[in-house]
Amino acid sequence: MTTARERSATLDERSIRRIAGLSLVGASVEWFDFFLFGTAAALVFPRLFFPGENEFAGLLASFAVLGVGFVARPLGGILWGHFGDRAGRKKAFLAALMTMAVASVLIGLLPTYAAIGIAAPILLTLLRFTQGLAVGGQWGGAVLLATEFAPKHKRGFYGSFAQIGVPIGVLLGVVAFFLLGISMDQAAFDAYGWRIPFVASVVLVAVAIYAKNRLEDTPAFTRLQQLAAEDPQAQAAQQRSPVLEVIRHHWGRILLAGGAFTVVNTTFYLYITFMLSYGTKTVGMSQPEVLIAIAIASVVQIPALAIFAAISDRIGRRTMYIAGSVATALWAYPLFLLADLGSLWSMTVSITVAQLALSMMYGPLAAFFSEMFTAKLRYSGASLGYQLGALLGGAIAPLLAVYLLQVTGGTSAISIYIIVVSVLAIACTLALTETYQNEMEDTEPAST
Repeated sequence: MTTARERSATLDERSIRRIAGLSLVGASVEWFDFFLFGTAAALVFPRLFFPGENEFAGLLASFAVLGVGFVARPLGGILWGHFGDRAGRKKAFLAALMTMAVASVLIGLLPTYAAIGIAAPILLTLLRFTQGLAVGGQWGGAVLLATEFAPKHKRGFYGSFAQIGVPIGVLLGVVAFFLLGISMDQAAFDAYGWRIPFVASVVLVAVAIYAKNRLEDTPAFTRLQQLAAEDPQAQAAQQRSPVLEVIRHHWGRILLAGGAFTVVNTTFYLYITFMLSYGTKTVGMSQPEVLIAIAIASVVQIPALAIFAAISDRIGRRTMYIAGSVATALWAYPLFLLADLGSLWSMTVSITVAQLALSMMYGPLAAFFSEMFTAKLRYSGASLGYQLGALLGGAIAPLLAVYLLQVTGGTSAISIYIIVVSVLAIACTLALTETYQNEMEDTEPAST
């Protein structure tokens, strides 16, 4: 019988690139849906779904609903992680895509507060929660499809394809809102313009159908199925809940992974969500100017993620991740000093340099988290670590930044916040061992 490892070895570079490309496309469209909400939360939702509040309270309420998606993400990691470790990476990935498509289209069709009153923000919150569940499972599937097919010496590089879906998703969302914003007046934009990108999320259905017909499950998962078929003991082990197993035996690794990732998710949502609100409402820049700055930073980030991930294939994941954490801390004050100059070029440099530092961490992260766990627990373990960091970071970052700005009247407290989460990331990463030499089909416990 041909083993999963042997079948993996027969894949040529073109086939591996195609698989990684499919994970990139799926991740890009799903992140586009997830990030649309962040842009709308900064620009549209305060006045359409929370009109009875003053501007500050409406923005806080909008960002609080944004945070609900992050609360749901660990739950999505548990749900899809269990499904992905038991039924396969492909099935879990496709199911998450379909869930996101339904939730996003329904957001685009949702009546506002003026039409249905308090039911509008309640339904918006429920749909945001559903988006969180979907993205909580999508990341693990996209990452494992890329890394478990990749050759060992290029695992970081191909894993970055799923990560590149993030800036592409941001870019698509920013461009959509930018084009709609300049092509119609405010009344038309509020009435229907903002809905168009959400309804366009139906394209995820086509992506899922295409991926279903073109993707096979990964060699590591196929190998697990073979072991279960050949060995009754392995079969019995496979019947146990992977989520409970990984929490029982590797809870420390999950906590360290979540702590390390907190800085990435904190700073990312400060850069693309809070800075949009800060640039327009505090600095006084126009909405198109800030959107252009975010778009340029996202374009630069696309190759940066792949480059830093490829470097991590040579020097290791931890070294690159710690370097990115240090760079993020060093940029915490220049970030706002440049943004406060109020020009397009200064805002662009501010966000772009910040995103480059972030890319040093986020590029290698797909391989780093995948390599921490054995194949039978990988979807659950990697997803839980990632989504825990998302909960600790993105769920509160924009909300806390708005509060700190309001209370202190400046951005120094926000810069200190960035430095604190950067130091946390360094400490957690130092507590983890290097992973880039680990075997992806190893059934023995990985080193902590």
